[in-house]
Amino acid sequence: MAESGTFARMTLRLLVVALAVWGCKSSQDTPKAPDVGSGSAVAVIADAAIAPPDAVEVAPVVVPVTEPARRLWTHELADKAAFDAYSTLQGGEQFAKFVIDLKSDTIYYFDVDVYKVHKDFIFGELYKKPKTREAVRVFDKNYTENKVDFMMCYLVHHVSQDIWTFAFWDGDRATAAHVTRAYEKMKATFFAGDKVKFRPDSTYQEAVAKKLKDVPFILNDQIYQAAQYVAFNQGDAIGTLRIVPPDAKFEDLTFDPTEIVILTAPLPDITPVAGIISEQFSTPLSHVSLRARAWKIPNIGLREARTKHGALDGKVVHFVAKGTEYSITEATPDEVAAKVGAKSMAVAIPEADTVFTELSPLSAMRAADITKFGAKASNLGEITHGKVPGFEVPPGFGVPFHYYAKHVESLGLDKLVAALPADAAARKAKLAEIRETIIKAPVSDDLRAKVTAALATLPGADAGVFVRSSGNAEDLPEFNGAGLYDTMANQRGIDQVLESIKKVWASTWNFAAYEDRHRAGIDPTKTMSAVLVQIGVPATSAGVLLTEHPTDPLDEKNYTINAKSGLGMSVVDGKKVPESLIVSWYNHGIRILSRSAEDTMLIFDAKGGTKEVPNPNKGKAVLTNAMAILLADSARKLTKLFANNHLDIEWVFVGDKLYIVQTRPIVR
Repeated sequence: MAESGTFARMTLRLLVVALAVWGCKSSQDTPKAPDVGSGSAVAVIADAAIAPPDAVEVAPVVVPVTEPARRLWTHELADKAAFDAYSTLQGGEQFAKFVIDLKSDTIYYFDVDVYKVHKDFIFGELYKKPKTREAVRVFDKNYTENKVDFMMCYLVHHVSQDIWTFAFWDGDRATAAHVTRAYEKMKATFFAGDKVKFRPDSTYQEAVAKKLKDVPFILNDQIYQAAQYVAFNQGDAIGTLRIVPPDAKFEDLTFDPTEIVILTAPLPDITPVAGIISEQFSTPLSHVSLRARAWKIPNIGLREARTKHGALDGKVVHFVAKGTEYSITEATPDEVAAKVGAKSMAVAIPEADTVFTELSPLSAMRAADITKFGAKASNLGEITHGKVPGFEVPPGFGVPFHYYAKHVESLGLDKLVAALPADAAARKAKLAEIRETIIKAPVSDDLRAKVTAALATLPGADAGVFVRSSGNAEDLPEFNGAGLYDTMANQRGIDQVLESIKKVWASTWNFAAYEDRHRAGIDPTKTMSAVLVQIGVPATSAGVLLTEHPTDPLDEKNYTINAKSGLGMSVVDGKKVPESLIVSWYNHGIRILSRSAEDTMLIFDAKGGTKEVPNPNKGKAVLTNAMAILLADSARKLTKLFANNHLDIEWVFVGDKLYIVQTRPIVR
């Protein structure tokens, strides 16, 4: 019995090993991805270790099979489950990747969770050789018009729009013949191939798309316009839902920090709220969007939001925004209680030096001068000192905190601020009175004399200057103050400039600025305003660049650019869709997300200030490829200068000449 028992155990072990080997081989031979989430009643009996013949009998361990093994690639995506298995979801897009071997005419859909880029898959699974510098140099010919071995493509489901597209890397020089061949091969091996359209991601590829005969195509701008839902900032909030009427006047609006608001159109500004839902989409780099990001609140675009959620108006709701979906439900008592217990903020701001009295040029400033001139001016001084190639900073000078402090001290500002009412509407009215008081009071003779002298030594000042805020409660790592304070454009002569300085000082007490600082726990008695007077640049295009990918916070090689024709104010107010690009400093790829929809543009008025004129370039490219690449390269240099990979940069072009006019950290 002992011998037969030993033989039986050995036979069982051999059978288990044979089954395991067969299972591994059969799973490798099956290219099709498994059905996701499919349960299985199958189990294997595993012997945890090979026991000696005379060991005590141990009951076998039953191990359930949860999911069979599968290949890292497949020749076909036969159903949605297969697409799900080989794809990943990011920023509202579910995408897979495929490679076509031009010599064998074989398509490979590969697992994007294992191989992040096409090149790594090809070297690891097809070439099976090291990625040496010389091998990569030869391989990169596959991105040109004269491809040697492979075509590399993306297959994307734009979830909100329910649109399917395929695309090449935006820097790929694929020809019409390449696009046609890739389309035909994909269509024959993908379950929804009939729904897929070619998506050109660059100006070159848009020209190629127009040459296609049998391949449907769609532009990124059309995809964006078709979106029913866009998550500008993901998040989770509890608050009272408030639907803002379509006919509400912006200047009459006040908001409570506990409100989740549904807006019929983007606002140029907003005070702190718990969440934002806009029925019309604008730009993710507008001041409102950047502020929502800094406040860490959910901010989405949602078509027909009032119709979908009007029944919850006035009720306390739980609002969750994710990349491809959202939810708005009536909040439970436990959810409300958890929100009430949340900690409040207390942002520290630099203490202003109110003793220093010299008006210094940007060329004499460094970042450490933030206590004298504020972050905006001192950051530009640091850039000027760094002599970074590729762009210029318009020259200017700073009016230090001293003059603001003396001006408002004579007006008894501290007492006026201490007496501000608790009611939002009443507080808004009192703040307007404070601003009027600051503007009406004359500046000192000392300041008039010093500004007159500084303007006389500023080349080009006669043609107009910008008078800009540079306070100690803006452009900080924890508080950016985007759009809170006023800028006076194209001011000419000493009287206009001095009046504008007072207006900038007064904007410290804009309603939105006060409310946002209150939300951040900033002491109003410590808030001071310095002023930057800077040569006005008659921009032909202007905008904002973030040194981040719009949907992937871990991607530091691709930057997001918003651009419009003329002066840049209309980009950051968020009222219209700008030209949006994703540009890589790493390989100079350019992906077009949208074209500018502006009917008009802002330019300098010969009499001073600005004026609105028809935009002759509506729907056309605002930036050339060379301009976009110069911007990305310049931004990369600035991240090195400030030792910060996350910057918010405002820029202008005059023709193809680049100027940097603001750099601040992104509040994360």
